[in-house]
Amino acid sequence: MKPVILVVDDDEKITSLLKRILLYEGYEVLVAGDGFTALSLATRQPDLIILDLMLPDIDGVEVCQKIRQQSEVPILMLTARDETADRVLGLDSGADDYLVKPFALEELLARIRALLRRHRRAERKVLEYADLKLDTGTREAWRGNRVFQLTAKEYDLLELFLRHPRQVLTRETLMTKIWGYDYSGESNVLEVYVGYLRNKLEAQGEPRLIHTVRGVGYVLK
Repeated sequence: MKPVILVVDDDEKITSLLKRILLYEGYEVLVAGDGFTALSLATRQPDLIILDLMLPDIDGVEVCQKIRQQSEVPILMLTARDETADRVLGLDSGADDYLVKPFALEELLARIRALLRRHRRAERKVLEYADLKLDTGTREAWRGNRVFQLTAKEYDLLELFLRHPRQVLTRETLMTKIWGYDYSGESNVLEVYVGYLRNKLEAQGEPRLIHTVRGVGYVLK
Protein backbone atom coordinates (compact mmCIF):
# COMPACT_ATOMS: atom_id res chain seq x y z
CA MET A 1 0.00 0.00 0.00
CA LYS A 2 1.17 3.54 -0.68
CA PRO A 3 2.58 5.41 2.33
CA VAL A 4 0.31 8.27 3.40
CA ILE A 5 1.96 11.63 4.14
CA LEU A 6 0.19 14.48 5.95
CA VAL A 7 1.51 17.92 4.89
CA VAL A 8 0.77 20.72 7.36
CA ASP A 9 1.54 24.29 6.23
CA ASP A 10 -0.52 27.48 5.92
CA ASP A 11 1.31 28.46 2.71
CA GLU A 12 -0.85 27.14 -0.13
CA LYS A 13 2.01 27.43 -2.63
CA ILE A 14 4.14 25.10 -0.50
CA THR A 15 1.35 22.59 0.16
CA SER A 16 0.41 22.57 -3.52
CA LEU A 17 4.03 22.00 -4.59
CA LEU A 18 4.64 19.28 -2.00
CA LYS A 19 1.40 17.52 -2.83
CA ARG A 20 2.26 17.45 -6.54
CA ILE A 21 5.81 16.18 -5.91
CA LEU A 22 4.78 13.57 -3.34
CA LEU A 23 1.97 12.23 -5.53
CA TYR A 24 4.47 11.92 -8.38
CA GLU A 25 6.81 9.99 -6.06
CA GLY A 26 4.05 7.48 -5.32
CA TYR A 27 2.77 8.67 -1.94
CA GLU A 28 -0.80 9.41 -0.91
CA VAL A 29 -1.11 12.95 0.44
CA LEU A 30 -3.33 14.67 3.01
CA VAL A 31 -3.11 18.47 3.41
CA ALA A 32 -3.87 20.71 6.38
CA GLY A 33 -3.53 24.50 6.47
CA ASP A 34 -3.78 24.89 10.26
CA GLY A 35 -3.06 23.02 13.48
CA PHE A 36 -6.61 21.96 14.31
CA THR A 37 -7.13 20.43 10.87
CA ALA A 38 -3.76 18.71 11.25
CA LEU A 39 -4.78 17.14 14.56
CA SER A 40 -8.03 15.94 13.00
CA LEU A 41 -6.28 14.39 9.97
CA ALA A 42 -3.60 12.83 12.18
CA THR A 43 -6.28 10.48 13.54
CA ARG A 44 -6.28 8.81 10.10
CA GLN A 45 -2.86 7.40 11.05
CA PRO A 46 -0.64 8.70 8.23
CA ASP A 47 2.77 7.09 7.77
CA LEU A 48 4.63 10.42 8.08
CA ILE A 49 3.83 14.06 8.87
CA ILE A 50 5.56 17.11 7.38
CA LEU A 51 4.80 19.87 9.90
CA ASP A 52 5.49 23.58 9.59
CA LEU A 53 6.59 25.26 12.82
CA MET A 54 4.61 28.47 12.23
CA LEU A 55 0.86 27.94 11.90
CA PRO A 56 -2.02 30.46 12.17
CA ASP A 57 -3.84 28.96 15.17
CA ILE A 58 -1.77 26.62 17.33
CA ASP A 59 1.89 26.40 16.42
CA GLY A 60 3.73 23.36 15.14
CA VAL A 61 5.35 22.65 18.50
CA GLU A 62 1.98 22.24 20.22
CA VAL A 63 0.61 20.21 17.32
CA CYS A 64 3.67 17.96 17.50
CA GLN A 65 3.32 17.50 21.25
CA LYS A 66 -0.37 16.60 20.96
CA ILE A 67 0.28 14.08 18.17
CA ARG A 68 3.13 12.54 20.19
CA GLN A 69 0.75 11.84 23.05
CA GLN A 70 -1.19 9.50 20.76
CA SER A 71 1.23 8.27 18.09
CA GLU A 72 4.84 7.46 17.17
CA VAL A 73 4.33 8.55 13.55
CA PRO A 74 7.54 10.07 12.07
CA ILE A 75 7.36 13.88 12.07
CA LEU A 76 9.55 16.11 9.88
CA MET A 77 9.46 19.71 11.12
CA LEU A 78 9.77 22.63 8.67
CA THR A 79 10.65 26.19 9.60
CA ALA A 80 11.81 29.42 7.99
CA ARG A 81 14.06 30.15 11.00
CA ASP A 82 17.54 28.65 11.12
CA GLU A 83 18.09 29.22 14.82
CA THR A 84 19.57 26.56 17.05
CA ALA A 85 16.93 27.26 19.71
CA ASP A 86 14.15 26.64 17.18
CA ARG A 87 15.70 23.36 16.06
CA VAL A 88 16.07 22.22 19.66
CA LEU A 89 12.49 23.28 20.44
CA GLY A 90 11.14 21.34 17.47
CA LEU A 91 13.12 18.19 18.26
CA ASP A 92 12.30 18.36 21.97
CA SER A 93 8.60 18.60 21.15
CA GLY A 94 8.83 15.18 19.52
CA ALA A 95 9.87 15.83 15.91
CA ASP A 96 12.16 13.21 14.37
CA ASP A 97 13.93 15.53 11.93
CA TYR A 98 14.18 19.20 11.04
CA LEU A 99 14.48 21.05 7.71
CA VAL A 100 14.92 24.79 7.16
CA LYS A 101 13.09 26.65 4.39
CA PRO A 102 13.95 27.09 1.58
CA PHE A 103 15.00 23.48 1.10
CA ALA A 104 16.00 21.34 -1.86
CA LEU A 105 13.24 18.91 -2.84
CA GLU A 106 15.83 16.15 -3.28
CA GLU A 107 16.89 16.55 0.35
CA LEU A 108 13.29 16.56 1.55
CA LEU A 109 12.54 13.36 -0.35
CA ALA A 110 15.71 11.71 0.97
CA ARG A 111 14.77 12.58 4.55
CA ILE A 112 11.24 11.25 4.02
CA ARG A 113 12.63 7.96 2.72
CA ALA A 114 15.05 7.71 5.66
CA LEU A 115 12.31 8.39 8.24
CA LEU A 116 9.97 5.85 6.65
CA ARG A 117 12.75 3.21 6.57
CA ARG A 118 13.65 3.86 10.20
CA HIS A 119 10.03 3.68 11.31
CA ARG A 120 9.41 0.55 9.24
CA ARG A 121 12.31 -1.22 10.94
CA ALA A 122 11.03 -0.15 14.35
CA GLU A 123 7.54 -1.52 13.71
CA ARG A 124 8.65 -4.63 11.83
CA LYS A 125 6.07 -7.32 12.25
CA VAL A 126 5.44 -10.85 11.00
CA LEU A 127 1.84 -11.35 9.91
CA GLU A 128 0.57 -14.94 10.14
CA TYR A 129 -2.47 -16.94 9.12
CA ALA A 130 -2.57 -20.77 9.07
CA ASP A 131 0.85 -21.79 7.66
CA LEU A 132 1.32 -18.48 5.81
CA LYS A 133 3.75 -15.83 7.13
CA LEU A 134 4.71 -12.39 5.83
CA ASP A 135 7.60 -10.36 7.27
CA THR A 136 6.67 -6.68 6.83
CA GLY A 137 10.27 -5.65 7.44
CA THR A 138 12.06 -7.83 4.89
CA ARG A 139 8.91 -8.33 2.74
CA GLU A 140 9.64 -12.08 2.65
CA ALA A 141 6.82 -14.63 2.57
CA TRP A 142 6.60 -18.29 3.63
CA ARG A 143 4.10 -21.07 3.15
CA GLY A 144 5.18 -23.60 5.77
CA ASN A 145 8.97 -23.83 5.33
CA ARG A 146 8.85 -22.72 1.70
CA VAL A 147 10.05 -19.16 1.03
CA PHE A 148 8.71 -17.34 -2.04
CA GLN A 149 9.26 -13.88 -3.53
CA LEU A 150 6.59 -11.25 -4.16
CA THR A 151 6.40 -8.30 -6.52
CA ALA A 152 5.47 -4.93 -4.97
CA LYS A 153 1.77 -5.20 -5.84
CA GLU A 154 1.59 -8.88 -4.80
CA TYR A 155 3.09 -7.90 -1.45
CA ASP A 156 0.60 -5.05 -0.96
CA LEU A 157 -2.32 -7.35 -1.78
CA LEU A 158 -1.15 -10.19 0.46
CA GLU A 159 -0.44 -7.80 3.35
CA LEU A 160 -3.97 -6.41 3.08
CA PHE A 161 -5.46 -9.92 3.21
CA LEU A 162 -3.28 -10.86 6.20
CA ARG A 163 -4.29 -7.74 8.11
CA HIS A 164 -7.96 -8.69 7.61
CA PRO A 165 -8.15 -12.50 7.89
CA ARG A 166 -11.60 -14.11 7.56
CA GLN A 167 -12.99 -10.72 6.52
CA VAL A 168 -14.60 -10.42 3.09
CA LEU A 169 -12.86 -7.61 1.23
CA THR A 170 -14.95 -6.16 -1.58
CA ARG A 171 -13.51 -5.68 -5.03
CA GLU A 172 -13.92 -1.91 -4.63
CA THR A 173 -12.00 -1.92 -1.33
CA LEU A 174 -9.14 -3.93 -2.81
CA MET A 175 -8.93 -1.77 -5.94
CA THR A 176 -8.96 1.46 -3.92
CA LYS A 177 -6.39 0.32 -1.34
CA ILE A 178 -3.94 -1.21 -3.80
CA TRP A 179 -4.38 0.67 -7.07
CA GLY A 180 -6.08 3.90 -6.05
CA TYR A 181 -8.81 5.46 -8.17
CA ASP A 182 -7.15 5.26 -11.58
CA TYR A 183 -8.59 1.91 -12.63
CA SER A 184 -12.08 1.59 -14.08
CA GLY A 185 -14.60 -0.96 -12.87
CA GLU A 186 -13.98 -2.98 -16.05
CA SER A 187 -10.31 -3.63 -15.26
CA ASN A 188 -9.38 -7.23 -14.48
CA VAL A 189 -6.09 -6.29 -12.81
CA LEU A 190 -7.34 -7.50 -9.40
CA GLU A 191 -8.29 -10.92 -10.74
CA VAL A 192 -4.90 -11.20 -12.45
CA TYR A 193 -2.99 -10.45 -9.26
CA VAL A 194 -5.13 -12.75 -7.13
CA GLY A 195 -4.24 -15.42 -9.68
CA TYR A 196 -0.53 -14.61 -9.32
CA LEU A 197 -0.80 -14.87 -5.52
CA ARG A 198 -2.69 -18.15 -5.65
CA ASN A 199 -0.04 -19.63 -7.95
CA LYS A 200 2.67 -18.73 -5.45
CA LEU A 201 0.70 -19.76 -2.36
CA GLU A 202 -0.32 -23.09 -3.88
CA ALA A 203 2.89 -23.87 -5.82
CA GLN A 204 3.36 -27.20 -4.03
CA GLY A 205 -0.29 -28.20 -3.83
CA GLU A 206 -1.06 -26.43 -0.56
CA PRO A 207 -4.74 -25.81 0.33
CA ARG A 208 -6.28 -22.60 -1.04
CA LEU A 209 -6.29 -19.63 1.35
CA ILE A 210 -7.59 -16.80 -0.86
CA HIS A 211 -11.22 -17.62 -1.75
CA THR A 212 -13.56 -15.88 -4.16
CA VAL A 213 -16.83 -14.54 -2.78
CA ARG A 214 -18.86 -14.42 -5.96
CA GLY A 215 -20.21 -11.00 -6.81
CA VAL A 216 -18.49 -9.39 -3.80
CA GLY A 217 -14.74 -9.88 -3.58
CA TYR A 218 -12.25 -12.15 -1.80
CA VAL A 219 -11.54 -13.51 1.66
CA LEU A 220 -8.49 -15.07 3.34
CA LYS A 221 -9.74 -18.12 5.21
